[in-house]
Amino acid sequence: MPDVSILRDYAIKKTINGLIYVLPNIPDDKLLTFSEKFVSGIKWPEGQEFIRSLILQIKNRLPDMHRNVRRGAMNFLTDALFYKSRVREAYEKEHGYSPPLLLVISPTMRCNLRCVGCYAGMYSKDGDLPVEVFDRAISEAKEMGVYFNVISGGEPFSYKPLLDVCRKHNDVTFQVYTNGTLIDRELAQAIAEAGNIIPCISVEGYREETDARRGDGVYDKVIQAMGNLREAKALFGFSATVTRFNSDLLTSDEFVDLYMDEMGCFIGWYFQYMPIGTRPSLELMTTPEQRIQRLERISRMRKEKKALISDFWCDGPLVGGCLAGGRRYLHITQSGDVEPCVFVHFAVDNIKEKSLKQVLESDFFRSIRERAPYHPNLLRPCMVIDHPYVLRECVTQCGAHPTHPEAEGILEELAPDLDSYGEEYGRLADPIWEERFQETAVELKRYGIA
Repeated sequence: MPDVSILRDYAIKKTINGLIYVLPNIPDDKLLTFSEKFVSGIKWPEGQEFIRSLILQIKNRLPDMHRNVRRGAMNFLTDALFYKSRVREAYEKEHGYSPPLLLVISPTMRCNLRCVGCYAGMYSKDGDLPVEVFDRAISEAKEMGVYFNVISGGEPFSYKPLLDVCRKHNDVTFQVYTNGTLIDRELAQAIAEAGNIIPCISVEGYREETDARRGDGVYDKVIQAMGNLREAKALFGFSATVTRFNSDLLTSDEFVDLYMDEMGCFIGWYFQYMPIGTRPSLELMTTPEQRIQRLERISRMRKEKKALISDFWCDGPLVGGCLAGGRRYLHITQSGDVEPCVFVHFAVDNIKEKSLKQVLESDFFRSIRERAPYHPNLLRPCMVIDHPYVLRECVTQCGAHPTHPEAEGILEELAPDLDSYGEEYGRLADPIWEERFQETAVELKRYGIA
């Protein structure tokens, strides 16, 4: 006799796949009621709201996408967010810890640009991640229930096997952070036909700001890349690095309206500039006051515009705090070193020599997970800029080595200033947490995290 749960899941998946053709005619309230089975599995209220925004964006945009993109998006909804959560739950029950939700893999650090302050600028450009290692890491992650991966670099589209790997693992969703300059019409069409690739293109604002950091003419290539992807009917987004000097612009309604509405971006990601990589400088970091302003503006626009935008520092409450150390994700570099975070350039293990499971069970990763979240206030999630003592303790106690020659500066020369930054930001963020995020605090206690 067939397993009843398998038959039920199959029926639900077929129903959801069929919905794509009638989505525009379904009222928002009815669609959200139907989708609560996806939302209820997310622990934090902010995360639930983000998933609701995702579902509404899918309703609005997906019917016009390439048929393979529609298929890939449905796979993400039904598998990555729903069915594979059962695989992760089984893994946690067997091994005593939850596997990550995603991997970040940088298969190459080669890049055709030389951007000011690049977080990855000091990695070696010699040698790429062997394709067989790349493929094995994805396969091992799938066995744990991980069906969403982020590809970074370097410039990922300069890694020749990338599209072949994505096509092979067509049940996995790949979000690719790219400078966009290599996305011509041919590549855009290949991305759409693969159906499971979402490029997120780096911008610093408009032409003046983008060209100032990335080089003359880059902005025009970015706009052309977005046009090529839009013409091919692919999903794509923007990725914005927020500094002290472009914070107001990047968090303005005009910026979001341009890229989300006029350019056609499906999703937008904000990254705070971090003092690592090429010529690290605290002078480029946003001030604590700007960070609070960014929180307010992104939260408002997400609510009012239903814009699918998120910030990896301001949205700590969305994911329950720091993601690092395999708690939610990890980073595999082109050399195979496995870092706890793309902004923590230290490692103890190499994926060429160990399995993903062995890496996750290292003392280094366990020490990070055991400390997280590092503070009850999830608006202060980061062990680099909010609680830098955590990074120093874990690196020292576990003997982690730097993954490039300049990495140790964040533990040494920059340490006093980072400590001061974290304290100053905490004084501003703590009252906001106490006043506005009590529902999340209750959920933390419910799950034994705080």
